[in-house]
Formats: sequence, structure tokens, C-alpha cells
Amino acid sequence: MGTYTITLKNCAFFGRHGVLDEEARLGQRFFVDVVMMVEAEDALTNDSVASTVHYGEAYAIVEQIVTGTRRNLIETLAKDIGKALCAWSPQIRRVEVAVRKPSVPIAGILDYAEVRVEHVA
Repeated sequence: MGTYTITLKNCAFFGRHGVLDEEARLGQRFFVDVVMMVEAEDALTNDSVASTVHYGEAYAIVEQIVTGTRRNLIETLAKDIGKALCAWSPQIRRVEVAVRKPSVPIAGILDYAEVRVEHVA
């Protein structure tokens, strides 16, 4: 039947992730990209939202994870997002998650630190 991708790009959330006490206390914005490889089923022909992965609901899952429990590592945050999305919908075969942290505690000039994690259902 085939597959297709659904992408959520540059989702912004406020969270308190990081190793340092200041990161937990102050928090910051995190940016997330999600690429879901989805089993096509009938969605490509029947034009029904019931046949696909509802990306509004997927966004809500990502938001809940990023704004919920604090994690020391953005690697863990990305892995937890991928796991949750695959567990939520059996149509999702693979998820790639990128998490960007713009305010990193590094003595240098950079836009952000980013990790990418792939989760396979």
C-alpha cells in the first residue's frame, strides 16, 4: 500500500530541560521537528482524516512531552517524543525527531545545539 511522511516543523515550546540548576529554574524555548513515516492505508484515496495520522493530535503529544517532565538531556527528550508518537498510532512506522536548544550553556557563539533521534515502531 505504501507510505508517506507527515512533518511538523519548528514547533516551539517552553520547557525546563538541561543538566544545570539554572536551566531548571529559568527554563527556555525548545524547537522540535518531527517527521513521521506513515502507513498509507486508504488516506491517499479516500480523503478521510480517520484514515491518516491527525497531525493536530500529534502536535499535542509533542507539546505534552516537551512541557511536561524535565529531562537532563535533549537526546532523551527526542527519544521520548518518538516513542510516544509510535505508541499512539499504529500507522506510524518510523519517526525522526530533532530538538533544538537555542540557549545552551556554552562559552561560545552559536545559534543552537540540536540532536536528532530516530525511533522505529
